[in-house]
Amino acid sequence: MKVIPVLDLKDGVVVHARCGNRALYQPINTPLCASADVFLVLAAFLELYPFDTFYLADLNAITGQGDHRALISEVLAKFPGITFWVDCGYQRYQAHPTNYLPVLGSECFSNTQLSELAEFKNQFVLSLDFGNDVALGAADLFTDCRHWPETVIIMTLARVGSHQGADCEKLATYCQAYPNKKFVAAGGVRNIEDLLALKKIGVKHALLASALHSGAVKSDEIAKL
Repeated sequence: MKVIPVLDLKDGVVVHARCGNRALYQPINTPLCASADVFLVLAAFLELYPFDTFYLADLNAITGQGDHRALISEVLAKFPGITFWVDCGYQRYQAHPTNYLPVLGSECFSNTQLSELAEFKNQFVLSLDFGNDVALGAADLFTDCRHWPETVIIMTLARVGSHQGADCEKLATYCQAYPNKKFVAAGGVRNIEDLLALKKIGVKHALLASALHSGAVKSDEIAKL
């Protein structure tokens, strides 16, 4: 089980994601890091644990309200040894730095655009996005695994930042149906018990923000995973 910290960017700063209501996300101010500056948040995460992978979401790009291209490029250049899973909404294939791995979310694609995924030659992370248990975006992505790369996020937006616990039932269903894929839990993870439960059902990675910022999941617990 690998823990991957989440950085949600909105209007130039890191924000606290809650239940998928992006319009209400506010800059973070937490026990882990009082600043919402992305470089200070990254430094705080790396002081907690030597993470080698981060999930970086450009919420402005996802919602069609500008983007953080320049800032993301600066982040990648400053941390060349860290891999960043970058979710910036709808993406077509293009060359990126070697530490940039695109995240393609179902909510930003339609069925007619799915043929474009072949351009990435499986060098991407797929996010199957759910809002209140409703599949978002390209419906065929949820049932046709021919479009899937090796790593697939099960993103339960309604649970993000909610402290409700991960959607273990949905994740277990996917793990059992597609044992050759690496599934990533996203949304609701509260503590080490949740992570151990996810590991038990076969989940390979978990995206975390709130539980790391609050100290609910500690460095020694991450190491034991």
